This record gives sequence, structure tokens and C-alpha cells, in this order.
Amino acid sequence: MSESGINSSSIDLDALDEIGPATRMCLEEAGFKSIKDLVIRGPSDIANAPGINIEKCASLCNSARIKLEELGVYDRPFVPATVIYERRKSESRISTGSSNLDNLLGGGIETRSITELYGEYGTGKTQICHTLCVTVQRDTSVTGISHKALYIDTENTFRPERIVSIANSRKLDSNAVLKNIIVAKAYNSSHQEVIIEEAANIIQIHGIQLVIVDSVVSHYRAEFLGRSVLSERQQRINRFLHILLRIAETCSVAVVITNQIQSSPDAFFGDPYRPTGGNVMGHTTTYRIYLKKAGKNRIARMADSPCHAEREILFTLNEQGVGDPLKF
Repeated sequence: MSESGINSSSIDLDALDEIGPATRMCLEEAGFKSIKDLVIRGPSDIANAPGINIEKCASLCNSARIKLEELGVYDRPFVPATVIYERRKSESRISTGSSNLDNLLGGGIETRSITELYGEYGTGKTQICHTLCVTVQRDTSVTGISHKALYIDTENTFRPERIVSIANSRKLDSNAVLKNIIVAKAYNSSHQEVIIEEAANIIQIHGIQLVIVDSVVSHYRAEFLGRSVLSERQQRINRFLHILLRIAETCSVAVVITNQIQSSPDAFFGDPYRPTGGNVMGHTTTYRIYLKKAGKNRIARMADSPCHAEREILFTLNEQGVGDPLKF
């Protein structure tokens, strides 16, 4: 069964025989609204719900995953690679607005994965995010999908007037485009985590295809200062990213995150800049794109990918948001 063919009753908490009225009340009070929430947030979060036995948490998660396997949301375990290959060929992709950048990504931003954009300020990270909010809404005959976007803004960089400019340049109804973008401003790291815990329900209600977090580490970097709290910071970032990854897989959405960079003082040769977040970030994201300035143009390099070659392309920022450099 396809994602679109799943009705709300089939993923409701009552869909699991293990969940009775009392357990359902405890889960709902803790913010769990569907069996997808159980899988996305995991046993440790379920254990925080009052009135639920700790031994029951893992059982609830396993039962929820089995139910989602029956509905076709997840592949069953121990399947031939051909099954996974056929599903991979049908994954939706969202155009970035630049054919060069789309080509680097193998056709655009992929669903069921996390694409990380990192680079110094002014390299186009936020501009790509704004453009994606518009291109995800293009007519299905152009991109194959037509959905809404969820924009989680942690640095106060979302600008609706920029969306209007991009939409008008692409000959789209700017008011309709704005209505299809759900914006959530995160004021600190704890608020950011609460937003992502609620995201699965928002995705289900509004039919969202694209989730953007701009940027993912800003609050953590500002709030956790010094080596004494580095471990806690990395654990919090790790939990946040794994919830994002499970949202991407469970809700069949494309997730795009932006990341800051930091200079490496021991780098005597080569590029001294490294993405913030360390190995936690590198191991969790699916695709990593390094953005750099090149005069009026920008360079995008595929820094890490399970299936793409490491190479660079040129793109530019213009009235349409993101585009290709002019050829003379």
C-alpha cells in the first residue's frame, strides 16, 4: 500500500491491540498521536510517559513498526536487494531550481533521506531552502510532486518576501505559495526539540513533502559552551538528528538541514573549514553538500554520499532563487 493510500485510522494508536484506553490516554498526554510517533521517537521517549511500564515500551515500538510494515510504510526485514532497488527507483525528488545542482544530487533532493548543506555565511544555504519551498509546490507535470513545506527557523532567516520574489519570478501565485509553507520558529534548543517531536503530526495533517531545518546546530552551539558540556551537546544533537531521520523514512518526506562551519586550527594544508557537529552529524546525514563562494557564482561539492561521486558544480543566486550561471 502506498503512503497516500493509508488512512488515519490505520495509523491511529487504537490500531495496536496492546494499546487500551488507559495506555492511549497516557501516550496522548505525552504527545504521541499515532503509531508513527511511537516509531519516530522510540522506546526512551515512550518511557517518559507516566503510567507506562518500562518493559512495555520496546514492545509498543516493535508492534508499531510491524504494523507499518504491513501498511507498506517500511520494507519487511530480510528482503532481496531487488525489492529495495525497485523502491529506490520510485523515490520522489524535489528540484532545487538549478539543473547543475539537481544533476549533482542525481535529480534533486531525495525523499526518505537527510540532505545537509554546509558552508560559510553568504554561500546560498538559506537561498536554496527558500527556493525549495517554492519548487516543491510546482505542478506535478513539471516535478512529479506538489506538496507543502515545513520550515523550522532557528536563526530568524526565513523571509516571506523572498518567497514572494521567487514565486513571482517563476510565474506562480505567491499568496498560494506562502499558504503552503508552514513556519515554526525555534527560540532555543529545547523548543527546537519540541517542534521536531510534533512534526510528524503536522506532516500528516498538512500533507507536507519537505522539511527544512535552518540551521540545525545554531542553538546548541550558542547554549553549550566549553568542553565540560560537549558530551551533552553531542547527545542532544544526535537524538535530534535520529528523530529527523526516522521522520524522513516513516513519513516519506525530504529533509534538508543547513549547518554552520568552524575553522580547524591544526589544518596547515588544504581547506581549514569543517562542518560543525563532528562525527555525530557526519554519520547521520545521508548527503553532505559543501557550498563555497566563487565570485558571483557558488560552488557546490558533493562531500559525502552513499551513491554519488565526489565532484563539484557551479550554480548562482538570482531572482528565481537558485539557478545556473549564464553561458557565454
